[in-house]
Amino acid sequence: MKYILFLSVILFSSFSQAQLLGEKKSFTKQDTLRGSITPEREWWDLTYYHLDVDVFPEEKTISGKNTITYKVLAPHQVMQIDLQEPMQLTKATQNGKELPIKHEGNAHFITLTKNQKVGDINTIEVTYNGTPREAINAPWDGGFSWKKDKNGNHFIATSNQGLGASVWWPCKDHMYDEVDSMDISVTVPKGLTNVSNGRLKSKIEDKNATTFNWTVKNPINNYGVNINIGDYTNFSEVYKGEKGKLDMDYWVLSYNLDKAKQQFKQAPKMMEAFEHWFGPYPFYEDSFKLVEVPYLGMEHQSSVTYGNKYLNGYLGRDLSGTGWGLKFDFIIIHEAGHEWFANNITNIDIADMWIHEGFTNYSESLFLEYYYGKKAASEYLIGLRQIIQNDIPIIGPYNVNKEGSGDMYCKGANMIHTLRQLVEDDDTWRAILRGLNKDFYHQTISTQQIEDYLSNKTDIDLTEFFNQYLRTTKIPTLEYSIKNNTLKYRWTNIVDGFDMPIEVTIDNKKHWLYPNANWKTTTIKGDAIIVDEDFYVKKKEI
Repeated sequence: MKYILFLSVILFSSFSQAQLLGEKKSFTKQDTLRGSITPEREWWDLTYYHLDVDVFPEEKTISGKNTITYKVLAPHQVMQIDLQEPMQLTKATQNGKELPIKHEGNAHFITLTKNQKVGDINTIEVTYNGTPREAINAPWDGGFSWKKDKNGNHFIATSNQGLGASVWWPCKDHMYDEVDSMDISVTVPKGLTNVSNGRLKSKIEDKNATTFNWTVKNPINNYGVNINIGDYTNFSEVYKGEKGKLDMDYWVLSYNLDKAKQQFKQAPKMMEAFEHWFGPYPFYEDSFKLVEVPYLGMEHQSSVTYGNKYLNGYLGRDLSGTGWGLKFDFIIIHEAGHEWFANNITNIDIADMWIHEGFTNYSESLFLEYYYGKKAASEYLIGLRQIIQNDIPIIGPYNVNKEGSGDMYCKGANMIHTLRQLVEDDDTWRAILRGLNKDFYHQTISTQQIEDYLSNKTDIDLTEFFNQYLRTTKIPTLEYSIKNNTLKYRWTNIVDGFDMPIEVTIDNKKHWLYPNANWKTTTIKGDAIIVDEDFYVKKKEI
């Protein structure tokens, strides 16, 4: 009991930190400018970025420019670009002409002098510099991590989920519009290496500095863009996957090479399991990378960051308390799972971040199932329930850049696992997961789209199911009594209309019950029922 209590305290701390933007309950105009599709955003569609950044580790400053190409969707002359204080947006130009900028906190409104005609493809260049926010507790409270490795070399990384990419570079910082492709140029002091998203296109050296030019061919969300700087060494392999040959590269600190070669053997195992469940890795053109960083890790697209100390579990701990969590390296499996849910399928609004975290937390169990069987996967998910707090709903408020409860991880995963029980067919379930990644390939989507899709593919009206688990903190409770071979049962603690069927065992035989808010009765043999633990519900005998 002491072990379980101790573990629960640790895990609550870990997952409460995962509430990336804290407990903010009141919102300002800045929150609306950051979190909504403003008139100054909706008239233009991102097509290309070239982010060009100089990093000065000794001063902890950066400077650079972003060249932004866009398509005009509607006639408008004012463009919103986001860059968070204390960074400074110093200049904007189009066709060689400097443009007026109205600065309003972290939002910057640029008045364009060229007439913006519908269908035109135009380019604007913005210049910036400053001291970016330093990460307080990366990746949850992110920004720039300015660290040193054990040899005294600079060891630097960015992480900014929730907080926003605009904490260190100017962009259209809203999830709904992903840029179609991107080049990333990062200049660092000579002797250091920068690793970013996509593939290394070129490396240019001069007397004191080196510029690393990376190119991304697929759409990418802003928070997935990263820079990682250190005394890196590289090794690689080619994985034969569903779409052919996939380059898998690993960038680690030079003195960790031997440990990485052993621990990262899990990466192709991850790829095999997740391609089985979710379909082809979504970014073959950009390769797959694991990059060592001075924090725990994050799901940067095609540049997954790793800081789990080359240990299985979550920093050597089993999040589920079942033993199954020590069968894999949590960061390799969880963060790479985000390549399908977060990077391929991306939420439009951060309020729907459960789409990222619920499915990816669930992917950990699917990795276990692929290699150890359904019982292992089930036990792992059930073990994770000890972390669930049911403090606030999983879905947050919309249009203010605010996520819901940290329960989006483990409660989200258990909700998805419960839904699988209703499907009753493993082949159909796998087809649904693969279908999600095929039908929403490289798209930004909403919770409602996910709900509609799953209702359609399962042929079940899941309206009340999702209302129950996503929009309330109530856990359905099966209330029942058994007397004289009569089972009396109903759901309590539910939303209106909730009538989820549930599987139970009576006298060693499995049966389906179809409860709702009203009492129902049925004749049984025996004086006890066992509720299938794969359903995330409670039971109460009266």
